[in-house]
Amino acid sequence: MSENDDPLIRQVEALIFLSPEPLSGRELAAACEVEPETIEEAVASLREAYLPGRRGIELRELAGGWVFASAPDTEDAARRLFSKPRTPPLSPAQAETLAIVAYLQPVSRPEIGRIRGVSPDSATATLLERGLIEEHGRSQFGAALYRTTALCLQLFGLASLADLPEPTEWDPSPEDAASLRERLAKAGDARAGLVSGPDGTPAESPDAMAAAAN
Repeated sequence: MSENDDPLIRQVEALIFLSPEPLSGRELAAACEVEPETIEEAVASLREAYLPGRRGIELRELAGGWVFASAPDTEDAARRLFSKPRTPPLSPAQAETLAIVAYLQPVSRPEIGRIRGVSPDSATATLLERGLIEEHGRSQFGAALYRTTALCLQLFGLASLADLPEPTEWDPSPEDAASLRERLAKAGDARAGLVSGPDGTPAESPDAMAAAAN
C-alpha cells in the first residue's frame, strides 16, 4: 500500500497542515485514535515524502512537535508574495450589503438601502472596487442592478449560488434577535420620520432620524 492509499498517513498529513502550531506524536495519536507507535510510522512515511529538496514544503520537527514549513529556497518568492498589501476584511456594513446582493440578486441600490435602513453607497462602492459585485442591467426605474461575481464565489468557497446557506438555517441567539429587532424598529421609525423625544413622544428631527437609522 502506498502512502497515498494509507488513510492514517493522509489524516496525519492533513492535521499537521491544518494546525498553526507543531503537533506532538501524542496529539496526533489522540486525534487519530491510534497508538503512538502507529503515529511514528506514519510520520516516518511523511518525512520520506517531504525530504528536503524534494518539494516546496518540508516536514520539520520543532518545539517537540511536527509542522510543515516552506523550503529555504522558496523564501525569496514567498517574501515577495506576502510583502504585498493585504486586503482588509469586510466591514459589517459591507458584509450585510454583500449578503443582500447574494440572496436577492439582481438587486438595485435603492432596494439595498430600504432593506438596511441606511445608505448603501459606500459599501456598494467598496464591493464594486474589490470585484465582489458587478452591475447587471437596469431596473424598470433605471437604477443599476447588482449581482455577485465569480470572484465572490471563489473567495467564499462556493461552487454556485445554490451552495448559499438557507436563511432558515440561521438560528440567532437571543442577543442577536434583540439587536436585530431594535435595528429594524429604529430603521422603520426613521423612514416614517418618527423618533422619540426625551419625553418618549414622537418628535421629528433630521439628526435624531439619522442616529436612529445608524
